[in-house]
Amino acid sequence: MPTLFSKIIAGEIPCHKVAENDEFLAFLDIQPVAKGHVLVIPKTEVDYFFDLDDGVLGRINLFARDVAKKIERVVPCKRIGVAIVGLEVPHAHVHLIPLNKISDISFTGERLKMSAEELRALAEEIAWA
Repeated sequence: MPTLFSKIIAGEIPCHKVAENDEFLAFLDIQPVAKGHVLVIPKTEVDYFFDLDDGVLGRINLFARDVAKKIERVVPCKRIGVAIVGLEVPHAHVHLIPLNKISDISFTGERLKMSAEELRALAEEIAWA
Protein backbone atom coordinates (compact mmCIF):
# COMPACT_ATOMS: atom_id res chain seq x y z
CA MET A 1 0.00 0.00 0.00
CA PRO A 2 1.47 3.36 -1.01
CA THR A 3 2.43 5.75 1.76
CA LEU A 4 1.16 9.30 2.07
CA PHE A 5 4.50 10.47 0.67
CA SER A 6 4.27 8.08 -2.30
CA LYS A 7 0.87 9.60 -3.07
CA ILE A 8 2.42 13.07 -2.92
CA ILE A 9 5.20 11.97 -5.30
CA ALA A 10 2.58 10.52 -7.68
CA GLY A 11 0.64 13.80 -7.61
CA GLU A 12 -2.40 12.17 -5.99
CA ILE A 13 -2.07 14.48 -2.98
CA PRO A 14 -0.94 18.10 -3.45
CA CYS A 15 2.08 19.56 -1.70
CA HIS A 16 3.92 22.87 -1.44
CA LYS A 17 7.05 21.84 -3.35
CA VAL A 18 10.30 23.72 -2.79
CA ALA A 19 12.73 21.49 -4.74
CA GLU A 20 12.73 18.33 -6.82
CA ASN A 21 15.01 16.22 -8.96
CA ASP A 22 14.80 12.67 -10.38
CA GLU A 23 15.47 11.07 -6.97
CA PHE A 24 14.16 13.44 -4.29
CA LEU A 25 11.34 15.81 -3.43
CA ALA A 26 11.32 18.60 -0.83
CA PHE A 27 8.09 20.22 0.32
CA LEU A 28 6.75 22.27 3.21
CA ASP A 29 5.36 20.40 6.19
CA ILE A 30 1.68 21.39 6.46
CA GLN A 31 1.90 21.15 10.26
CA PRO A 32 5.28 22.85 10.75
CA VAL A 33 7.10 23.11 14.05
CA ALA A 34 8.62 26.35 12.69
CA LYS A 35 8.06 28.56 9.65
CA GLY A 36 10.02 27.04 6.77
CA HIS A 37 9.86 23.44 8.07
CA VAL A 38 10.58 21.29 5.02
CA LEU A 39 10.43 17.53 4.47
CA VAL A 40 12.95 15.91 2.12
CA ILE A 41 12.03 12.47 0.81
CA PRO A 42 13.42 9.95 -1.65
CA LYS A 43 11.07 9.12 -4.50
CA THR A 44 11.77 5.45 -3.88
CA GLU A 45 9.59 4.09 -1.11
CA VAL A 46 11.86 2.91 1.71
CA ASP A 47 10.47 2.83 5.25
CA TYR A 48 13.55 3.43 7.38
CA PHE A 49 16.04 6.19 6.58
CA PHE A 50 19.06 4.07 7.50
CA ASP A 51 17.93 1.33 5.12
CA LEU A 52 18.58 3.64 2.17
CA ASP A 53 21.27 2.48 -0.23
CA ASP A 54 24.67 4.09 0.51
CA GLY A 55 24.61 6.18 -2.66
CA VAL A 56 21.06 7.38 -2.06
CA LEU A 57 21.92 8.17 1.57
CA GLY A 58 24.78 10.40 0.43
CA ARG A 59 22.80 12.08 -2.32
CA ILE A 60 19.76 12.81 -0.13
CA ASN A 61 22.04 14.61 2.32
CA LEU A 62 23.55 16.72 -0.47
CA PHE A 63 20.05 17.50 -1.79
CA ALA A 64 18.91 18.41 1.76
CA ARG A 65 21.93 20.69 2.15
CA ASP A 66 20.98 22.58 -1.01
CA VAL A 67 17.39 22.93 0.22
CA ALA A 68 18.63 24.11 3.65
CA LYS A 69 20.65 26.88 1.97
CA LYS A 70 17.49 28.02 0.16
CA ILE A 71 15.50 28.05 3.40
CA GLU A 72 18.24 30.12 5.09
CA ARG A 73 17.98 32.75 2.34
CA VAL A 74 14.25 33.16 3.02
CA VAL A 75 13.57 32.40 6.68
CA PRO A 76 15.59 34.38 9.26
CA CYS A 77 17.25 31.85 11.57
CA LYS A 78 20.57 30.95 13.19
CA ARG A 79 20.71 27.49 11.64
CA ILE A 80 18.73 24.82 9.88
CA GLY A 81 18.22 21.86 12.18
CA VAL A 82 18.03 18.34 10.83
CA ALA A 83 15.85 15.63 12.33
CA ILE A 84 15.25 12.07 11.26
CA VAL A 85 12.36 10.65 13.22
CA GLY A 86 10.52 8.34 10.87
CA LEU A 87 7.67 7.25 13.12
CA GLU A 88 4.81 9.26 11.67
CA VAL A 89 5.01 8.16 8.00
CA PRO A 90 6.61 4.84 6.96
CA HIS A 91 8.67 6.48 4.21
CA ALA A 92 12.24 7.68 4.79
CA HIS A 93 12.37 11.44 5.27
CA VAL A 94 14.43 14.28 6.69
CA HIS A 95 13.01 17.27 8.54
CA LEU A 96 14.77 20.60 7.86
CA ILE A 97 13.73 23.12 10.50
CA PRO A 98 14.83 26.75 10.86
CA LEU A 99 16.20 27.24 14.38
CA ASN A 100 16.87 30.20 16.61
CA LYS A 101 16.93 28.16 19.83
CA ILE A 102 17.13 24.45 20.62
CA SER A 103 13.46 24.21 21.55
CA ASP A 104 12.51 25.20 17.97
CA ILE A 105 13.10 21.59 16.92
CA SER A 106 10.64 20.11 19.42
CA PHE A 107 7.97 17.89 17.90
CA THR A 108 5.96 17.84 21.12
CA GLY A 109 4.90 21.50 21.17
CA GLU A 110 2.04 23.17 19.40
CA ARG A 111 2.43 23.26 15.63
CA LEU A 112 2.21 26.46 13.62
CA LYS A 113 -1.00 27.16 11.81
CA MET A 114 -0.40 28.49 8.31
CA SER A 115 -3.01 29.00 5.62
CA ALA A 116 -2.73 27.28 2.26
CA GLU A 117 -1.95 30.68 0.73
CA GLU A 118 0.84 31.36 3.27
CA LEU A 119 2.32 27.91 2.56
CA ARG A 120 2.06 28.41 -1.20
CA ALA A 121 3.79 31.81 -1.05
CA LEU A 122 6.54 30.52 1.25
CA ALA A 123 7.15 27.44 -0.93
CA GLU A 124 7.45 29.64 -4.00
CA GLU A 125 9.87 32.00 -2.24
CA ILE A 126 12.09 29.12 -1.06
CA ALA A 127 11.98 27.42 -4.46
CA TRP A 128 13.26 30.57 -6.16
CA ALA A 129 15.87 31.43 -3.49
